[in-house]
Amino acid sequence: MVRIAIIPVGGEAVRLRPLTAETSKAMVRFLNRPLIELSILHLARQGVEEFYFGVKGYYNYRDIYDYFREGRWFAEKYGVGIRVRYMPRVETRGNAEAVYATLMYYDIREPVLVIQGDNVFQLDVKDMYEFHRSKKAFITIALKEETSDLSEFGVAAIGEDMRILKFVEKPKRREDAPSNLVNTGIYLLSEDFKDFFSGEMGSKLYSEGRLDFGGDVIPTVIEAGLPVYGYTSRGYWFDVGTPERYLKAVQFLLRQLTPGELEAEEILPSVYAQGVSEQSKILKGKIAERIKKGAIKAEGHILLGRHVQLGDNVHIRDSVIDNYVVVGDNSTIEDSVVMDRSLIGRNVTIRRSIIGRHVYVKDGSVIEDSVVADNVVVGEEASLRRVKVWPHKTLEKGVRLEGFSLI
Repeated sequence: MVRIAIIPVGGEAVRLRPLTAETSKAMVRFLNRPLIELSILHLARQGVEEFYFGVKGYYNYRDIYDYFREGRWFAEKYGVGIRVRYMPRVETRGNAEAVYATLMYYDIREPVLVIQGDNVFQLDVKDMYEFHRSKKAFITIALKEETSDLSEFGVAAIGEDMRILKFVEKPKRREDAPSNLVNTGIYLLSEDFKDFFSGEMGSKLYSEGRLDFGGDVIPTVIEAGLPVYGYTSRGYWFDVGTPERYLKAVQFLLRQLTPGELEAEEILPSVYAQGVSEQSKILKGKIAERIKKGAIKAEGHILLGRHVQLGDNVHIRDSVIDNYVVVGDNSTIEDSVVMDRSLIGRNVTIRRSIIGRHVYVKDGSVIEDSVVADNVVVGEEASLRRVKVWPHKTLEKGVRLEGFSLI
């Protein structure tokens, strides 16, 4: 069985900005907790015991270490124990080098699972491991069918036995893609994976600093004739590396996950609320009663965090409201996410948008198809459409912005 997972987190997550301007992509709030926490919990419940972060960069290390530390609290929160460790502070030149450095430093000599910090997924670890072992694979890659744009993924061509014959990283044209099976960034590595870098082809990659799994290592391993296999994962998988994909994943999982997986109670059909303290129970009861009476309008699938305060005539549809958020009277939030401790004023409209942490949206503002990062103040009667606002900005009263990035 697989006991160890390595999570390389070293990029700047440019595509997910401005949410990641000052926050590690692995720690961006997602369904009211850090994104990577869902993946760790999913794997821990299947027997993965040790998690190693291959961390590079100030925000990545600060955010991840300050939250997870050694992982001892995980057992108390979820009833399953894990241990969290970290790659030594070395400069790595790609996600494969982060994994290699971790394997070498901790002298890991058993199969390991590699996952990515900006993915959410459903994976049968035991089934993937049995497949990997039956094929005597050097690397097994979890693959998913993708029918949309393939230019942002690695794409694999496979034989009848699922052996990967060719791997094209981010094909520029549809006709350059050998199939519609894309690399999920989930890899099962054999116990002798690190030995590859002492061989001729691996040494050459290492000396040249070409140490990205998709762009460098996997194609070279295939060229070397080592057995690389594709495992077709039947569960869901989302790369949430852009705001658009983030919201798509949220909408899917609001419908897919059980109340237990959401850490919530279903207080009314498809309305989930978190919190287990006595105060939380009282507040959840009041919210449910106000929805029944029509003082709050709730449509679709909704996740409410702990100690959320909702004003009169608030309308929420298919959205996530994080812990300690306050929403003023007559405001509307649709198809959106509002992260923790934000304050939404009265008569505010938010649609298809992500509102970061500690944001103050003042009365009468309209925000549509936009991303507002942490610690932003949006002035009264502002209008933001297709706008990205970087952290710590203050927008003046009545400002009108469209198709704009405020850095």
